[in-house]
Amino acid sequence: MTSHNMTWISYPSKSQPFTSPEEIEAFIASQNIISRLMHCYIAFFVSTGLIAGICILTIFIKNHLQNKRGSLDLLLLHFTISNIIMIFLSFTVITRPDYFTATHLACSVLSFFFNFGYFNSQYVFILTLLTLLLERFPPGTALCKATQRPILCAGLVLTYTFCLSLTEALLVGTDNYQLEADCQLDPLYAWPEYEIVKFTFGFGIPSLLQILCFTVLWAKEAPAGAAALQQHICTYPAVYVISVTIFICRLFYNIMILFRTTLKLQRSIGTTKNELVMNTAEIVLFCESCASLVVILCFHQPCKDEVLKVIQKCRRKTSANNHFEIPETATTHPSGSQ
Repeated sequence: MTSHNMTWISYPSKSQPFTSPEEIEAFIASQNIISRLMHCYIAFFVSTGLIAGICILTIFIKNHLQNKRGSLDLLLLHFTISNIIMIFLSFTVITRPDYFTATHLACSVLSFFFNFGYFNSQYVFILTLLTLLLERFPPGTALCKATQRPILCAGLVLTYTFCLSLTEALLVGTDNYQLEADCQLDPLYAWPEYEIVKFTFGFGIPSLLQILCFTVLWAKEAPAGAAALQQHICTYPAVYVISVTIFICRLFYNIMILFRTTLKLQRSIGTTKNELVMNTAEIVLFCESCASLVVILCFHQPCKDEVLKVIQKCRRKTSANNHFEIPETATTHPSGSQ
C-alpha cells in the first residue's frame, strides 16, 4: 500500500475564489440548503430516532429479563445499539455548513467509531436476513445451528467490523497526526483506498448478500408446512422495510463516496455543488439510522405490542379522569314536599 500526499486537498467552499456574482449566489444558496437540512435533521430525525431507540432498548431488556427472548430480538437489539451510536456521532454535523476543527488523530478516532457503527449495523442486519431465510428454509446444517446462537454470531460480526474499521482508520493516513484540519466522519484527506474499501465492504458485498437472500426467498419453493411467502413477510415486516430503507439511503451515500474518490484520483477538489451533494448524502445516511429505529418500534411485533399496551393504559387513565358521576339531587315541589 503506497502512502499518498493528500495535503493539496481542501473543501471547495473554503478554497475556491468566488469572483462572479453567479458564483457567490451559488455558494450562498448551497450554504443555506445544507444549513436547513442540518436543522431539519436535528429537530425531527434525531429526537424521533433517539426516543425510538430508548423505547426499543427498554422493551428488549424487559423481555430478556422475563425470558421472552429470541434470536431475532437479540440481533435487532444489536442493530439498535449500532444505530444509536451512529445517531450520537451524527451530532458532528451541527456545525454545518462549516466543519469542526480537530487534529488528524482525533478525526481518525472519530472515523474509526463511525465506521464501526456503519459496518456493524450493515452486517448484523445481513445476519438478521439470513436468520429469517433459514427459518423459512431450515437446512439442518451447521449454518442453521450457528444462527440459533445469536451471541456467537454477534461476536463474529463485532470482530469482523472491528478489523474493517481499523483498516479504514489506517487508510485515513498515517502522517501529520498532530496537525489540525476540517474534520468529517469520512475525512476528506483520507487516501482514495479509504472510499474504495468502504464501498466494497460496506455496500457492495452486503448488497450482494442482501439480493441473494431475497432471490432465494422469492424463487425457492418453500417446504411443506411452511407459511406462505406473503404471510412470512407480514410476520416480519420491520426487517423487510428496513432492508429497502438501508439499500436506498446507502446507495446514494456510496455513489457520492465513489464520486469523491474519482475527484481525488483526478487531483480535483470539485465544486461547491459537489460538496453540497456529499453533505446531503451524509445527512441522508444518518436519517436512515433514525428511520430504522422507528420502523422497529412500530412494526416489530414485540415492540408493537408493548407500544399498544402503553397507549391502551393511557386511554384508560384518560377516560377514568374524564368520567364524572352526576349526583342525584332531590326535587323540591312548590308545596314544599319532596
